[in-house]
Order: sequence, then C-alpha cells, then structure tokens
Amino acid sequence: MAGPDTAARPVAGTIRYWAAAKAAAGTAEEPYRAATLAEALAAARERHAREPRFAQVLRRCSFLVDGAPVGTRDHTTVPLPDGGTVEVLPPFAGGSA
Repeated sequence: MAGPDTAARPVAGTIRYWAAAKAAAGTAEEPYRAATLAEALAAARERHAREPRFAQVLRRCSFLVDGAPVGTRDHTTVPLPDGGTVEVLPPFAGGSA
C-alpha cells in the first residue's frame, strides 16, 4: 500500500554542461541535489541567476539522464538517480572548415 513516503526524495549527482551551456554556466559540471530534472534545473537557474544568458541557453537544450534522452517529457516527471549524471546539450551546428 502506498503511503506518504512514496514521494521522490532528493538525491545527489552531477550536471555536466556542454558547449554554449558550459560557457554560460562558467563551469563544465556541478553537483545536483534534487528528486526530478525540473528541480535540478530550477536550482541551476538559481545558482546562475547573475548570468541571464544561462537561462536563455538552458531553454534550448536537450537533456540526457544517465545516457537516456529526456525528449519532450515534462521535466517534473523525470526522476533523477542517486549518483546519476544529467548531460545538458545545447543545439550543435556541424560542418567543417
């Protein structure tokens, strides 16, 4: 029987930023303590609130949680694993010089 303890509890892991997200965050990675992807991203936005470009870049990003694409799922429904990794991937433009 489900009880009040069935709510997701915050866990710890790592957020890795790539390309423009890394530049906007000013770091390649940082820890998270959150139950869902939405919570982890909200905390990251708060940490980087002095850099308005960070929130702009984050809106355009794709996310992987332990290698699995999040896609169009509502971030409030994406649980984070303890010790997991969230990859923050801005759109990439390819090509060769």
